[in-house]
Amino acid sequence: MRKYIIWIVLGILVLMGFSSYNGLVSREEAVSKAWGNVESDYQRRADLIPNLVNTVKGYANFEKETLTKVMEARASATQVKIDASNLTPENVAAFQQAQAGLSSALGRLLAVAENYPDLKANQNFLGLQDELAGTENRINVSRQRFNDTVNEYNVSRRKFPNVLFSSLLGFKEKGYFKAEAGSEKAPEVKF
Repeated sequence: MRKYIIWIVLGILVLMGFSSYNGLVSREEAVSKAWGNVESDYQRRADLIPNLVNTVKGYANFEKETLTKVMEARASATQVKIDASNLTPENVAAFQQAQAGLSSALGRLLAVAENYPDLKANQNFLGLQDELAGTENRINVSRQRFNDTVNEYNVSRRKFPNVLFSSLLGFKEKGYFKAEAGSEKAPEVKF
């Protein structure tokens, strides 16, 4: 009788292990998919930038320093790649930092464009500016969905009985996108 109880307990543990493993695999794949969507949206932004810079270049040919900084920031941001299997908090922070540099450079470029009335009226520029604004919104939505998916994965990883198996089976914590330093302060607008 005692052997049967031991076998039943072992069978239950094995079934719990299979169930935990399969659930964690599903959630980890969802994180990878969400990360792919984030990368896709950032790639869309990177693809729009040369068109925007070339349009501005035609009107603001003496603002070469700003245009150069935008292109350098774009190159830097596109060099930081993270494999979906290695989404540690540190790697996500490094990716986010590279993208923040590009966002800052784009902000300067759009501020420079304000000094050129002909450029502000140019349909190509306005269209690209709208595309870029739409892309920034898509990036924000993708980042939110990614964080939601990471949250589901990390919570599932830490819940019982998954917590018994997650570390043994190699399921590590995934990193979140976080607000940039200083973003809690509203920007000052002067007229």
